[in-house]
Amino acid sequence: RTAAEWAAREALLRARPLKIVHVWEPVPEYTAHLLHGSETDQHWIEQMTCGSAEGLRSRYPGLEVISEQLTGTVADLLCEAAGLAELLALGSRGFGGIGGFMFGSVSLSVVARVERPVVLVRAEEQAADEHKMDPTGVPSAAAPFRPVVLGLDTDAPDDTLLEFAFDAAARREASLRVVHAWPEPPTSFYRFSGDAELYDSLERQQAAALTEVLRPWRHKFPGVEVI
Repeated sequence: RTAAEWAAREALLRARPLKIVHVWEPVPEYTAHLLHGSETDQHWIEQMTCGSAEGLRSRYPGLEVISEQLTGTVADLLCEAAGLAELLALGSRGFGGIGGFMFGSVSLSVVARVERPVVLVRAEEQAADEHKMDPTGVPSAAAPFRPVVLGLDTDAPDDTLLEFAFDAAARREASLRVVHAWPEPPTSFYRFSGDAELYDSLERQQAAALTEVLRPWRHKFPGVEVI
């Protein structure tokens, strides 16, 4: 449910319809006789999916919500659905941190295979978590959005990643924090080259490379503050 709520808010930001996809993966025939009630379970899940869609429509007026029930291999069908979408949101199993996405192979398999952006939504995610503190010191959905953070490799910049980050910041009217790190040369190299001078030179080179990579994106998204 948390992933569906996040996806609904994101769909409104993007002015796109939201499709909720649930995949029913049938059990192998040779074990079907051991699992009584599987058809009842499938019917219940179908009803739950429809109910979730109705709930989202009522909570997010103006949002077009489509629900789809598929039968087959979960990862395969989610990858197919992602290929027709602008973005795919996946939920976790409720464990804290990244562990919620590690248990089970569906999230990992989908992330590794799809070419579209994939967002992994934590089970405990709330709408206010994306926003800054209000005057009382509590995160509030009424407050401005927190900065979007982009980890960038200037040696191999990815245009898809850069566009996604700038676009996300622009839609949220948020700043974009770009994080870039580079390896320091070995200590022995420092000793023969002059520590301060070498470090300053490296820093200038990296700053220039970062500026060059970001230049076209700053021009394309002039309203985004880059920090």
